[in-house]
Amino acid sequence: MDLASIKLIAVAAAIAIGVLGPAIAIGKIGSSSAEAIGRNPEAAPKIQTAMILAIAFAEAVAIYTLVVALIIKFT
Repeated sequence: MDLASIKLIAVAAAIAIGVLGPAIAIGKIGSSSAEAIGRNPEAAPKIQTAMILAIAFAEAVAIYTLVVALIIKFT
């Protein structure tokens, strides 16, 4: 295997492993917030604000993973 093949495998592994956590977190956040809104519809605006903020933080981890994968690929 040459260096280019190893880099592509490393990029694929970094993305696959690094996005797994945020994907699970976003699914859990969405599920919990839908359940909370179903139980207490009057609190929907507060729940939705907290949900969007939590999803943004979880998505930031996925973006960091993408940055690391791009660094691996282009260096």
